[in-house]
Amino acid sequence: MRTTDFAKHLTDFLTTYLVDERGASENTIKSYRDTFVQLIGYINKVEGININLITLSTITRDRVAAFLDWIQKEKKVGASTRNNRLVAIHSFIKYVQYHHPDNIFEFQRILAIKSKRHERGKVNYLSLDGIKLLLSMPDAKIRKGRRDLALLSVMYDVGARVQEAADLTVQDLHKEKPYYVTIHGKGRKIRTVPMLEEQMKILLSYMEENGLLKSECRPYPLFTNNRKEKLTRGGTTHIVKKYAAMARSENDEIMPKSICCHTLRHSKAMHLLQAGVNLVYIRDILGHVSIQTTEIYARADSKQKREAIEKAYKNVSPEIVPLWERNEDILDCAETFSLLILESLSKE
Repeated sequence: MRTTDFAKHLTDFLTTYLVDERGASENTIKSYRDTFVQLIGYINKVEGININLITLSTITRDRVAAFLDWIQKEKKVGASTRNNRLVAIHSFIKYVQYHHPDNIFEFQRILAIKSKRHERGKVNYLSLDGIKLLLSMPDAKIRKGRRDLALLSVMYDVGARVQEAADLTVQDLHKEKPYYVTIHGKGRKIRTVPMLEEQMKILLSYMEENGLLKSECRPYPLFTNNRKEKLTRGGTTHIVKKYAAMARSENDEIMPKSICCHTLRHSKAMHLLQAGVNLVYIRDILGHVSIQTTEIYARADSKQKREAIEKAYKNVSPEIVPLWERNEDILDCAETFSLLILESLSKE
């Protein structure tokens, strides 16, 4: 069977270009691969084109636009996910247009497809009391509970993304003062985040119990499952949601209905902001590329402060009576003026 130009270039794009030339992270490559799995599935199942017959000429502007509409309608994805899929397709088209300039007109039409505007949702975060309640849920009397407490504490203390927490290794921890952790973030960007002594004590106790303080354990994953395998993104998410549900059953007033791994990251950012930490420092701790991304916390905090003020506000101003209700002369003049107008109209 003859390999199509689409198959060849897509393989090179995912396995060579993104890895060697772009230096894309494993998560980025996986996200791009998932995009093309969905696109190929759409072309095959919805448009009835055999997978083996998909060529670069098959990837048209109209087909890409229809695919984006389809995933929003049929897959029920939001505008943000739809835009991420478009970014992956655009990246592939930019790569392939240099190899096939004969099709550059259609490629340019695809690149002209715009991202959809969408409103950012409300920043979902826990209060300090909410964080305390969540961290009190793991059963510290059992081994698994102590692991979960260490994981949740790290995720909150350093504002780690779920994948960043799962990727931590023993050698990423600096176990002497000043304590800090090296985090391997999005796009293979590395950042150093300071850690509190209380948090390090929890981690060191957990590591000692699991034999992770030995020098030969430096490359080992920090958090593992029951089979001593690296804790996955899904496993980490399960742990967070499990204890969030337990905390909500204890006190649903301070626990939002929807809590995910990113809620801990949002919580850390908001607590730093409310403590007066400069946005630039918060940006560096979270690993944001732009300060504009970090500013969402400042805007969210301002909005919530205003809502709290409005909720607590009591009308202390004296009741103001309109001038015409307080002055009888004005009322008499108004009545006389009305009578003169009626008299004038009757004469006409």
